[in-house]
Amino acid sequence: MSDVRRTAGKSAPSRPWAILLVVVCAQMLIWLDTSILNVAATTLADPVRGLGATPGELEWISSAYTLILASTLLAGGALADRFGPRTTLLAGLALFGAASGAGAFAGSPAWLVVARAFMGAGSALLMPATLTIILQSTPEEKRTRAIAIWSLSSGLGVAVGPLAGGALLSNFWWGSVFLVNVPIVAVCLAGVAAVVPKLGGARRQVLDLRGMALAVLGLSGLVYGIIEIGNQETWYGPHVLLPVAVGGALLALFVGVQRTSPAPSLDLRLFRLPGFTAGCVVLLLAFMTLSGHLFALAFYLQGPRGFSPLQAGTVMIAPAVGIVLGSQASPMASRLLSARWAVAAGMLAMGVTYICYLWFDERTPTAVIVTLMGAQGAGMGLIGTPLTAAMMSRVPQYLTGAGSAVSSVTPQVGGTLGVAMAGTILSGVYRERMAGAALPDELSRLPPRSAEAARTSAEAARSLARSLRLPQLAENANRAFLDAMYVAHFWLAVLAFAALAVCVVGLRVRVRGRHRRVLWPQEPAGEEPDPADADSTARQGTARKERKGWHDDSGNAPLGPGDRGKQRDRAGHSPPLRGGRGPGHGDLPQ
Repeated sequence: MSDVRRTAGKSAPSRPWAILLVVVCAQMLIWLDTSILNVAATTLADPVRGLGATPGELEWISSAYTLILASTLLAGGALADRFGPRTTLLAGLALFGAASGAGAFAGSPAWLVVARAFMGAGSALLMPATLTIILQSTPEEKRTRAIAIWSLSSGLGVAVGPLAGGALLSNFWWGSVFLVNVPIVAVCLAGVAAVVPKLGGARRQVLDLRGMALAVLGLSGLVYGIIEIGNQETWYGPHVLLPVAVGGALLALFVGVQRTSPAPSLDLRLFRLPGFTAGCVVLLLAFMTLSGHLFALAFYLQGPRGFSPLQAGTVMIAPAVGIVLGSQASPMASRLLSARWAVAAGMLAMGVTYICYLWFDERTPTAVIVTLMGAQGAGMGLIGTPLTAAMMSRVPQYLTGAGSAVSSVTPQVGGTLGVAMAGTILSGVYRERMAGAALPDELSRLPPRSAEAARTSAEAARSLARSLRLPQLAENANRAFLDAMYVAHFWLAVLAFAALAVCVVGLRVRVRGRHRRVLWPQEPAGEEPDPADADSTARQGTARKERKGWHDDSGNAPLGPGDRGKQRDRAGHSPPLRGGRGPGHGDLPQ
């Protein structure tokens, strides 16, 4: 039987649901690995049961994955277009599985950080390829349902990850939370090889390697400086200011490169659209607060609250359930309140829950914890769909791919910065509180390295307290950690309310006169023009604009005949590229 049948005049694989099942399993790996680490962080910090990772090393173990994923995700999409999504998916799965196996047997936190970085690179190949396969392999009448199922894989991974991680840590060593990925990858590889065909339509893309390198190095420098704030007693030394300055300079250079690149990783024109920049800021802050909160919560549940890994994993299902319920309610909320106020309601719910954590202690009832986590997840779920709709509502059809890429990268960047910020606050405040606490005399007789570990890591202090039977040390560590958690959640709440303000002010839809404010004219319907005809198309489009006039985003009057120079001066764009390559970055699409 042929693997391909005709659907709506185009070739479509004859087993779309089998392909969807394989692709969803592969996509779920990304979110499973992200959520499973939240439960394992406390064990990794334990010097007896784990690697004895310091707070800064734990932040890097978590951040390395999302940092590389965010920086290389756009390149993953370009590779899927160039070599085909099936090839890219197979490569991503192989890299992810190999890195997971290496991470499971890492002998030090540094090697685990390296393994996590390669896992992030594998995920960057996975994510764009899975969606591309669905779009190309599913008949048009079933495509919406298939994309909805694909989207739910993230919620399934977030829900299953903590429970699976807790069960594994309760019965096996810490490396099992990474080793479990290997058999799942093997099944996915066999499934892709068996049911996913070589899909056509791939087009040759130019990889922006220079932009990708600048993004990785710039974000790494910024994150390194933020993490070092919590690891040192002063924040204004060269160990903090130098990496932050270098990272900021590299990110500024990245922006400059993207403005002039003929094949940019990030299309900066999008940020001139009304509401798009505000939406990105809200999305960034929402994921910063969520990731920072979950990072701190894992230590609270298994530290002062005294939960086992399995109990903590079970409790941490609550936000995943809340996200699913909030996502289901978001379309109705958007219809009743508008997209702007639906997003505002979600950010308000998240900010209020972060404030409530200021009253948590060692005896907070489990029901209260679960309820607040569920409410916070519901707020996050309420944000996603209407925020994406508000961001993409002004994006022209020919830039939807670039807009979707930005909306995919922004949460990963927010997650990286959120973990770095929350970890820095937890580490810095804990160190300060322990420095002023009355510690047992037995601690002074320990080797300096052990005593210092107890003053910088709550997990190390509890481990010493268990081995030396020093309950006072454990109490001091728990009290210091709770104070640090209060400070962290105060600032998380500040960020959530800042996102609320940006949402209310920046997501307003404004219309001037009879013309909607647009940055570019709509691309004419029909097939994509041949790149070889770029110059003639540009001349035709210019003549059309000179006859009709059009508005730019600054609210200026329509451009008429003889205003081509003014058009260029207003937007700051360069003339179209020549040599048959079509419009480049910064050009007005015709």
